[in-house]
Amino acid sequence: MKIKAKLTLGIGLLFFMILLLSSVGIRNINALKNDSENILIANYNTLEYARNMLLALDEIQLKAGGFEDFQKNLDKQKQNVTEQGEGKATGHIEHHLQLLKANPHDATLHLLIRKDISEIMRLNMIAIQRKSDIAKETARTANLWIVVSSTICFLLGMTLLVNLPSNIANPVKELTNSIREIAAKNYSQRVYYKSKNEFGELADSFNTMAEKLEEYNNSNLSKLLIEKKRIETLINNMHEPVIGLDENKSILFINNEALKISGLRSEDVVGKTAQEVAASNDLVRSLIYDLSEQGDGSNQQNESIKIYADDKESYFEKEVVNITILPTGEKEKKLIGQVIVLKNITPFKELDFAKTNFIATVSHELKTPISSIKMSLQLLENAQTGTVNTEQQQLIDSIKEDSDRLLKITGELLNMSQVETGNIQLSIQESTPARILEYALEAVKVQAEQKQVELIVDTEENLPTIKADTEKTAWVMINFLTNAIRYSNQAGQIHVQIKRLDNLVHFSVKDEGKGIDSRYRSKIFNRYFQVPGSAKSGTGLGLAISKEFIEAQGGHIGVNSEIGMGSTFYFDLAKF
Repeated sequence: MKIKAKLTLGIGLLFFMILLLSSVGIRNINALKNDSENILIANYNTLEYARNMLLALDEIQLKAGGFEDFQKNLDKQKQNVTEQGEGKATGHIEHHLQLLKANPHDATLHLLIRKDISEIMRLNMIAIQRKSDIAKETARTANLWIVVSSTICFLLGMTLLVNLPSNIANPVKELTNSIREIAAKNYSQRVYYKSKNEFGELADSFNTMAEKLEEYNNSNLSKLLIEKKRIETLINNMHEPVIGLDENKSILFINNEALKISGLRSEDVVGKTAQEVAASNDLVRSLIYDLSEQGDGSNQQNESIKIYADDKESYFEKEVVNITILPTGEKEKKLIGQVIVLKNITPFKELDFAKTNFIATVSHELKTPISSIKMSLQLLENAQTGTVNTEQQQLIDSIKEDSDRLLKITGELLNMSQVETGNIQLSIQESTPARILEYALEAVKVQAEQKQVELIVDTEENLPTIKADTEKTAWVMINFLTNAIRYSNQAGQIHVQIKRLDNLVHFSVKDEGKGIDSRYRSKIFNRYFQVPGSAKSGTGLGLAISKEFIEAQGGHIGVNSEIGMGSTFYFDLAKF
């Protein structure tokens, strides 16, 4: 239990004890007061009224006066009837008084009235005795409650007096002795206090301090210097450029490879902040521009950087390694610096360029024989060439289907090679969304009719013109629609929408297929990627090429999809 909670509990108990004793005392005093008031009001006043009536009766007997005083006290008595039989006696007095007024000197009536008054006085004297006994019992009960309450309060007070000071003083005393030991350079001293209160937290902090002091005391400066030299030698002998920064983005070290490609000198870099060096060096500026966005404790990779090195244009891939430590006695990791490593990927880039050129060349060369095959198929299908039987027609259809597939694949490979080499030719000009949509719908009309898929078009009125390559944008829409038809159910629906979105025009195609698992949505636009379990009818290049076409026009492309809810592919292009 926390010390604050203990003190609050202790003071609360004291407050409760004071409140308890006060409540018991007030309650019992009020009970005695009520008993006394009951005797005074109910009985003493009646005796006073009876005495006054006797005095008035004596007056009546002597001189035939005093009826007014008698009647006044009788009226008061009638309002103060409290005991059993008292009302009957009061009624007799009133009856006899009426008779006495008619015959003031009748001795019998005087005697009867005195007898009735005596009866009232007797009843009230008995009541006074009974109520006095009740008051005595109330006093005894009050004494008992006060004794019991006082005993409970005494026991609680003694418990607090014995335990609370020791709970506070003993840990303070133990901590004081440990501090004396630390002052005497006994850094192995520890405070073992298991309670989870403020003293427990203080003990943990003390032990952490002692551990750090012991660690510092046991450190050896010469060992540290040797390790520093060893690390510097290892870094300088690395074949990859390396730059080390501390948590404040000051440059701690830079190896020879990094100095070579940056054209800097070590004495002009080490010890300065990266921002200072970046002000006069473009390479350093490009390396540190996004360091603030790096996540803690994870390695970050960016796109390749082209640098003139080794007397040629070389390509490097930047990797930022966040250096974190777990300080002694703490539970959370702390970022103490970052290391920027540039990996030379020039050989891989050269191989990639060679691959791209090879694919482009092969694809271009394949288009000629494939076109020749298609021309030959057309001649075979011409009735003037000769008739063919059913088996021959099936072979022709199979060859035609395969040649169409080969032609599509080579076309996509050529498009991709153009994208990779940067040779893609875009004719961006003012274009109308309606024209793009009309071209795309016409291209997939037959395919949709064959599968009985309904194309539902929702086009906003007065759409602005856009900056786009009409042919390439229509190709993207055709790709979206073809995929939607392929993955839609027989006789399903596809919703095509074009609408204004701020300064953009939004194109979307929504199907009613099975949807895309969230694990694959981020990869759907990657080259050659196909969702596992889907029909392998394509090359996996269509969406990748669509992405390149849209982004080359300054647009944005994406997908929204949930399993069982279908998929919505969309892209946005700027207004003209």
